[in-house]
Amino acid sequence: MTSRSSITTFAILAIAALLTLPALAETPVATATFKCQGGKSIEATFYASSVSLTLSDGRSLTVPQAMSGSGARYANKDETFVFWNKGDTAFVTEGNDGKDTYSGCATK
Repeated sequence: MTSRSSITTFAILAIAALLTLPALAETPVATATFKCQGGKSIEATFYASSVSLTLSDGRSLTVPQAMSGSGARYANKDETFVFWNKGDTAFVTEGNDGKDTYSGCATK
């Protein structure tokens, strides 16, 4: 009975490790600090299919890459938060009306 219990425990741990492997394996592609108008800033860590942001107002969030005609666009599911990046510039729009909340952002 002890041997069977050990095998079961090992199997559960192995499955858990395999399920978390993709999350642990994702490594940053690039990082950037954007200085924006009004003294705001955005810290961005880019991954293959998402970006993790730390905003100067204290919020931290990760948003997936979305369709874009030009540059890189990252948006939450209902698109009430959108981070745009092209070259060394970026901006953020928020809300249903897409108001610019972080504008004139550039790496320095």
